[in-house]
Amino acid sequence: MFDALTKGFKAARNRLAGLTELTEPNVEAALREVRLSLLEADVELGVVKSFLARVKEKALGEVVRTRIKAQSGQTVKVSAGEVFVKICHDELVAFMSAGDGPPIVMAPKGEPTGVMMVGLQGSGKTTTCAKLARLLKKQNHRPLLVAADMQRPAAVEQLKILGEQIGVPVFNVAGAEPLEICRQALAHAREAKHDIVVYDTAGRLAIDEPLMAELRAIKDDVDPGNVLLVVDAMIGQDAVKTSKAFHDRLGLTGVVLTKLDGDARGGAALSVKDVTGAPVRYVGVGETLDKFEEFRADGMASRVLGMGDVVGLMKDFQEVVDEKDAAEKAMKMLEGQFTLDDFLEQIRMIQKMGSMKDIIAKMPGMGDMLPADVNIDDRELVRVEAIIQSLTKFERRDPYALIREPTRVTRVAKGSGQPEKQVDELIQKFLMMKQMMDGLGANLGMMGRVPGMKNLAMAKQLRKQMAQGGMGGMPGMGGFPGMGGMPGMGGFPGMGGFPGMGGMAGGGESMTKMRTLSAAEKNARKAARKREKDARKKSRR
Repeated sequence: MFDALTKGFKAARNRLAGLTELTEPNVEAALREVRLSLLEADVELGVVKSFLARVKEKALGEVVRTRIKAQSGQTVKVSAGEVFVKICHDELVAFMSAGDGPPIVMAPKGEPTGVMMVGLQGSGKTTTCAKLARLLKKQNHRPLLVAADMQRPAAVEQLKILGEQIGVPVFNVAGAEPLEICRQALAHAREAKHDIVVYDTAGRLAIDEPLMAELRAIKDDVDPGNVLLVVDAMIGQDAVKTSKAFHDRLGLTGVVLTKLDGDARGGAALSVKDVTGAPVRYVGVGETLDKFEEFRADGMASRVLGMGDVVGLMKDFQEVVDEKDAAEKAMKMLEGQFTLDDFLEQIRMIQKMGSMKDIIAKMPGMGDMLPADVNIDDRELVRVEAIIQSLTKFERRDPYALIREPTRVTRVAKGSGQPEKQVDELIQKFLMMKQMMDGLGANLGMMGRVPGMKNLAMAKQLRKQMAQGGMGGMPGMGGFPGMGGMPGMGGFPGMGGFPGMGGMAGGGESMTKMRTLSAAEKNARKAARKREKDARKKSRR
């Protein structure tokens, strides 16, 4: 997601690498890269022009101070490229921000809040209604789903099945008109003390007058207060046109972008608010009902610029992890008691958080560390899970058994359907990580005897490992097996690592496929490095 945008902003930053001032020629060169990526990502042309004009105006008026004082009091070096990225970040946030108000405006106390979901067929409207209801239920609301789409076959049945899965009641009147269903649903919500009513309305393959008339009648009658348009992010420019048509007739309060986990170019997220005035409120980032979140403009802007999204990452983490359990697992790791059963639990937790590519994209700095053509395969986690499940209970507790008796490796390889080499590689990486964490816990000297100092000593040891380019992380954060040469590559508390990413920067043989650069590409990169070096020399004169 947003690969085209991120690529363009990275290229712009590289254009300004080593420079100490923002002049019209170098800003124009950087903006050219941004312009191409925005257009490639299906951002509306008027939005592109407006965005570039605002960035250029701020960039040319900016005095670049190469050294600034941070809040901690330390002096930090800042380059022209970093100043340019900060300006782009602020403008992206301004373009996408919905303001300080909540995504759903609540009705006065005692009256149910209405949320009317509208959109074309195929945009994922019915599933989005269930996802929203699940999210609202988690926020301690009592939602009611209303099946008012009598146009599409099985739409009512689909919503009832989804409602059953999330434990939210679904209201429908068989054979009634959509307007009558919504009217009766509101009365039922008042009686049953539901505080939010989510109306799933009909859609069409294209916008037509009968559809708009039906939706307008429902809105006028039940006065929902919130009208959210569900838009498929993968339709690009059409997403903006659709949003404008619905907004002109219904007065949208927000937009929900679905299928952002697919091959979406991401342009709709940047364009919708500027063209329609209706901001993006929620985004669907996966097929399952839990892959739905409130849209955060600052997080999205950071990801577009390749800066990660720590807040979003921690929200994902909190969704699937029990903090107390994670802390206990972290201590087990540091005491050398971490087993392959614990490792298997963590793999399953990672799978719940979403795709590895999406998780890594949210990690600050990872966008720059990973090669553009690296293939992060989610199926690698499935393969690792198959290997661990093929081990006996004894082998999971004592992986050294596979080293003492190589015939066990042969059996596990056959049972998991994986090559013996991959079984060996997984066990070796796991044991290496276990030994390292065990060493951190044991090598404390006199400090280990001082009450309250044990964890501090562990933290210092781990920081030392990071400084030496060892397996990174923070206390209780196991790092990624196979990514030993990348400083600061920690995981989350109690997470053993991301298998299948070995070989990047000196962590063993890679289990991912990386494209070999051609001679022309190597020469192009060499020329780019020379230009940057010449620019730095020129700026020092």
